[in-house]
Amino acid sequence: MESTSQTSSRSQPIAAVLLSRAHDPEETKRILTEKIQQRPLFLCPSSPPPSDARAARRREREKKRLSRKKALKPKPLSANERRKLGLYDVPRSGQKYVLFEPLHQLWLGYIREILGNEIHTGGEGAASKLTSADFHGAEVEVVRSGCVSRVGLKGIVIKDSRFTFEVVTRRNRRKLVPKEGTVFRIEVPLATGTATVEEGQSDENKQQQQQTKAEQPKMIFEVHGEQFQFRSADRANKKFRSHFSKIL
Repeated sequence: MESTSQTSSRSQPIAAVLLSRAHDPEETKRILTEKIQQRPLFLCPSSPPPSDARAARRREREKKRLSRKKALKPKPLSANERRKLGLYDVPRSGQKYVLFEPLHQLWLGYIREILGNEIHTGGEGAASKLTSADFHGAEVEVVRSGCVSRVGLKGIVIKDSRFTFEVVTRRNRRKLVPKEGTVFRIEVPLATGTATVEEGQSDENKQQQQQTKAEQPKMIFEVHGEQFQFRSADRANKKFRSHFSKIL
């Protein structure tokens, strides 16, 4: 009897033997048939089959087209690549004071609009607005500097970087002035009617325009370069607070 039971258990699958120990024969047969032998096997249950083969091919083509378009899109140049290509360099033929005078007139209108009524009173409000402004096109003059040879240098700012001002003087020379340890003077005429000096004008007309420009009432600001050692784009969103400075 023992040998026949051993041979019958060996002929049955191991799942049926284990189920027979916990259930009666009919229940064992039902569980074995429904849940083990006839259980469906899903090869990829997470992705249902496409409803339409044509739509699936269309989606695949669109996916390939977008990936190819993304691969062909040129990447933006880095800062080092832009410097190597000379995108920031001003050609020697363009280093003329007269070429940047219209930019200076635009900047005067821009700074008057920013300062508003505080252009007549000054104060902390005007100082914070002036510090957050963009100085491309401003005419600055060095009044104090750690390098004595830079004192008196005056020109229009053609590049406002984080640590330096790049200016073009009236003698058509490009100068690089560091902000650290330098105090700049900025004059903003209160009147809006300012005429530019053109190259084709006579000397008398130039002298008259310069004299008229000198007689106009002006608001003079002195800006410490160490207080705004930021790029112009970063200064626009930065909030400056009044605090004690050792250099004052």
